[in-house]
Amino acid sequence: MLDIGFLELLLIATLTLLILGPERLPGVLRTLGLWLGRIRRAYNSIRKEIDREIGMDEIRRQLHNEQVLEEVKAIEKEVKAARESEKQIGASPPVGARSSQTSQDSEPVRHEAVAQGS
Repeated sequence: MLDIGFLELLLIATLTLLILGPERLPGVLRTLGLWLGRIRRAYNSIRKEIDREIGMDEIRRQLHNEQVLEEVKAIEKEVKAARESEKQIGASPPVGARSSQTSQDSEPVRHEAVAQGS
């Protein structure tokens, strides 16, 4: 990540000791440690919250998919019921189709009767 080796750390520690002095160095290191601890805790809590949110999104998505699947199954049942009722009606044509067939059959007969009478 930072690629800081032992020599770099030793140089930083020496410069810090020279700049701050031996009296203030322990207090500064303690404060720095506290701030690093707070940053770590904040980072971990944010990461856990994001993980929970991602998990909640997955659960919501799964619930939505299950609801859609149930709707599809209900539609399939309705289609099957419609097919069954259509099969029960069977070969009998719809009411409108019967009346049009009978009127078509009777018209040529009338024309023939009129033609024979003339």
